[in-house]
Amino acid sequence: MDKITIVCPHCLKTNALPKKESYMKANCGHCKKSLLDTHPIELNAKNFDHFIANNDIPIVVDFWAPWCGPCKMMAPTFTSVAAHFPLKARFVKVNTENEQSLGAKFGIRSIPTLILFKNNKEIDRVSGALDANSLKNWVSKNL
Repeated sequence: MDKITIVCPHCLKTNALPKKESYMKANCGHCKKSLLDTHPIELNAKNFDHFIANNDIPIVVDFWAPWCGPCKMMAPTFTSVAAHFPLKARFVKVNTENEQSLGAKFGIRSIPTLILFKNNKEIDRVSGALDANSLKNWVSKNL
């Protein structure tokens, strides 16, 4: 049976799961918390590369800052859309105010900027706040 590698959103340990179309239950082998949790997690310079490199599912990164009005407006949409993609895509956030090195590494010139990584490579990016339908469609076309 094919397997997929997933990084736990709670403890950041790597897990191997049987590849399925959908999952009713999937828990981390280390911390025992649900791998189906879709709430976006905050990444930093210390854990970013590990997270991107060790997930077989696409990673949607929201580069944002707390002072950015459009970022704050899009945050609830980002969280609600993430709920539609359990173990299909993982949604994460990077605060460019705190993580300026990551913003520089990826050439972030305006925020919010979303970058979708797949197989440890940037696949697509979009700048500016998206509504729920646009965000769902953008993620779906890159799965």
